[in-house]
Amino acid sequence: MDGRADPAEILSPYHHFTREEWAALRADTPLTLTREDLSRLKSINDPMSLDEVVAIYLPLSRLLALYVAATQGLYKATQRFLGAEGGKTPYIIGVAGSVSAGKSTLARVMTALLSRWPNTPKVQLVTTDGFLHPNAVLEAEGLMRKKGFPESYDGTALLRFLSDVKAGRRRVAAPVYSHLVYDVVPDESIVVDRPDILIVEGLNVLLPNRPSKDGRGLPFVSDFFDFSVYLNADEADLEVWFVERFLRLRQTAFRDPQSYFRKYAELSTEAAEAAAREIWREINLRNLHENLLPTRARANLVLTKGADHRITDVELRKL
Repeated sequence: MDGRADPAEILSPYHHFTREEWAALRADTPLTLTREDLSRLKSINDPMSLDEVVAIYLPLSRLLALYVAATQGLYKATQRFLGAEGGKTPYIIGVAGSVSAGKSTLARVMTALLSRWPNTPKVQLVTTDGFLHPNAVLEAEGLMRKKGFPESYDGTALLRFLSDVKAGRRRVAAPVYSHLVYDVVPDESIVVDRPDILIVEGLNVLLPNRPSKDGRGLPFVSDFFDFSVYLNADEADLEVWFVERFLRLRQTAFRDPQSYFRKYAELSTEAAEAAAREIWREINLRNLHENLLPTRARANLVLTKGADHRITDVELRKL
């Protein structure tokens, strides 16, 4: 060693942590989840353990609690300067990553942990699936095979929703999506009512908008985020997890008569696996390459999973 710094490390916008280094940052943060809590929060085929919560998500909840407290203090200082009173600006966290990476479990676990901090008792979670165009629209526009791609979402509605939430409006409604029927549910909504923290989970939440034809700047979804997380994993592992989940759902949810994927329930294991791999290659892998991976570097925090689903590396953007 000659004592000189690695140029790559100097130029990197991230602090890099091993699993052990990150886990040490938990400090005295208490574990407030039980095994029963975690079993309710985990998605199907996600083997997250309490050890994973302690090593990865407790340090993250501590970091976010500090960030939220600092942001709340800044907001109050600004209010005093302006001579304004009252009002509340929710802290918004975006969670991005590929299909089958484990975003839903991450978002639900963080919602539960953050709601147990004294300065953030009200935490709500919204997924961007509800902002997908209804299947009837996607079919009319030939986009059913591109569901989950940026063009399959009602981006204007999502931006309006986030703008209203960030402005502190009361009772802002978000549409609801059903994975059973694989469609937006008519006349159903989730009401977001001035939470301390809003977690927004979705595939493309870090994607920049395409330039408008009239040259005017359009806001990004991520412009409304105070913090963002990208859940990263090797492509081969993501495919394995997607196929495993598909085969498990074939034995459970796909057998529901209302399921959009009912046709796959009666396939042989070999045929079902082939169908799952085709869906992965033709839709999810394309979306990952074209839209998701390019946004990874925009996240404040990148969590990288190993083949066993455990987080192996953590990258935190330098302030």
